[in-house]
Parts: sequence; C-alpha cells; structure tokens
Amino acid sequence: MTDALPPLISATDLQVRLQSQPAPLLLDCSCDLMDPAAGLRQFEAGHVPGAIYAHLDLDLSAPKSALGPREGGRHPLPSREAFAQRVAQWGLTPARDVVVMDNQGGMYAARAWWMLHWLGHSRVQVLDGGVPAWRSAGFTLNSGASTVPQAASAPYPLGQTVPTLDAATLQRELHRWQVLDARAPERFRGDVEPMDSQAGHIPGALNRFFKDNLGGDGCFLPAQVLRAQFEHMGVPPERLVHQCGSGVTACHNVLAMAVAGFGITRLYPGSWSEWSADPGRPVAKG
Repeated sequence: MTDALPPLISATDLQVRLQSQPAPLLLDCSCDLMDPAAGLRQFEAGHVPGAIYAHLDLDLSAPKSALGPREGGRHPLPSREAFAQRVAQWGLTPARDVVVMDNQGGMYAARAWWMLHWLGHSRVQVLDGGVPAWRSAGFTLNSGASTVPQAASAPYPLGQTVPTLDAATLQRELHRWQVLDARAPERFRGDVEPMDSQAGHIPGALNRFFKDNLGGDGCFLPAQVLRAQFEHMGVPPERLVHQCGSGVTACHNVLAMAVAGFGITRLYPGSWSEWSADPGRPVAKG
C-alpha cells in the first residue's frame, strides 16, 4: 500500500495541488437519496474543473440483489474486482492521488473515500466542506458534463483492504462488538423509518448522527474536538463497528475517526437496510 494521505484537504490546498503534474483525480459524488438524478444535476450546474461525476448507485454500489435488501442492503458493495475495473476507467493508478467531494458535507464523498481504501488505494482525500467550500474560497466552477477520463491501461491492482463485518458475523458476535449508528436520532429510535422495512436499531447500538461531525461552516470539526467526542463514548476503537441505513453515511463516522487519529475503523456495509430486511434478526427501539 502506498503511503496514506491525511483524510481531508482544504479548498486552498486543493487549488495548489491542481497545478501539479499529474494533478489528482477528482471525483464529485454529489447525490440525493430521495432523488437519484439530483446529484448529476448539481454536478452539471457547477463542479470543480476537471472533476468526474461518480454516481452512488451506478459507480459506488453494485446492482441491487434479486433478494432485495436482504442481500447487501440498499447500496450493496460491488466486488473489489468490479470496483478496480471502474476506477481504472477513471484513470486511477496506484501512484495517482485522488480527491473526492460532494455538495452534502461529505455524506457521499466519505463512501468513495472508504471504498478506495477498501480497494487498497490510500492516497485519497476528502475536500473539506466540499463544493460549497471551493465556491466560498472564490475558485472557479465549471458547468456541463463530466470530464472524459483517460482510462488506465490495466485494472487497478488490489491491495491491502480495511476491516469490515458481515451481517451473519455481527449477529453471532453481537456481544463482542459496539455498533455505532450514523442515522438521525429519530430513525435510530424508531420514531420514523422513511426507507427501510422496519423501524428501530440493532440492539445495543449507540447513536452518533454523522452530521455531528461537522461545524456550522459544513467542514469537519477540528481533530482534537472529534477525538474527545469519540473518546467520551468509552469504547476501544477496535471494538467499534459502524453502520447507518445502507452503508453510506456510516463512512462519514469512519472518516471522522480517521481525522481524529484513530485510523480506519470497522464498517458493516449492509447496515440497517440489510439487517432489518431479515425478520429473524433482533430489533430494538427507543
């Protein structure tokens, strides 16, 4: 694995990096779960020059299983081999840096950041504050279609991956793990459930809404603040497993813990959409 980069990059530092050769690969992952076409509209209205649009459903997820959310959840991971093919189409090689971004405070960029680490590519950063931070810094946005990339000559070579946990193992070893749920508190409690088959949460889970990682400016809180907040939970990082609705915003908490200096902690990719789709799994509320 190549040397990892700091998890975040500021708009000012990215603007400088874009003057270097080769410039980093830019992926804009803007999305709206309730309107899958909205992210592309946002991208085409204004994106960082040179960025490629990465669609949550088409690029950062596998096709949904015939079994529905019971197999992988609403946004199942593709195989590492399939994702290696996709990133090669974008021109990614092991030596090239990547910067990922969105218009939603890193909600979707964190998924791409995690997936690249999962692939074995550690030279990836999230634009802190996303496209709004780039705009606020006074830098130019382009409109229109995505940049057409020059594909790499071979699939990306798989490298060392990051820790995950599957549903069966989590259910069998629930006593061993501390689940950290990134969903909004009302969904965690089971007051509402707009997307999945059951309301509630995995028994014993703690709730940390992913938006609590951000300050009022849409950028991540300082590392020392995030570290203190995660330490306050009193759970060793190696016992944590992150989840959310479908394995997307859980990556935001993984990213926040990396910013705080804990490294890349464990993800349950199928998350609540997969867990709750099986009536044989326990559910808690409140």
